[in-house]
Amino acid sequence: MLTDELASSLGSKLRARRAELIAALDLDLGDGRVVELDQTRVGRLSRMDAIAQKEMSRAMRARMQTDLRRVDAALARLESGRYGICCRCQEPVEADRLTSDPATPFCLPCLEEMTEEREGRSLHR
Repeated sequence: MLTDELASSLGSKLRARRAELIAALDLDLGDGRVVELDQTRVGRLSRMDAIAQKEMSRAMRARMQTDLRRVDAALARLESGRYGICCRCQEPVEADRLTSDPATPFCLPCLEEMTEEREGRSLHR
């Protein structure tokens, strides 16, 4: 069971992580810019490298946005008194699981079951 002290500590971690993510997302990662050819380097390879870096930046930004949504959802659960309760089975989420990932919405048995279901579906496609 989740103690009030642990919930408060994890809430602080979630708020700090949210602030980090917002600050990082506020930085201009250059996603909208046209990839310019760097004339000081070898033309085609330089442009290919710039395109690859742009795609990595876009993927990193998408991961941060997903993480921010997870953190916001966890904070909403904390505010509503549902934090630490599995969103699938409504049973308590293991404290060590919350400690390692304060934004986790699922208990370990549900996560394992969902993973097995997803892997089973992907094998049958």
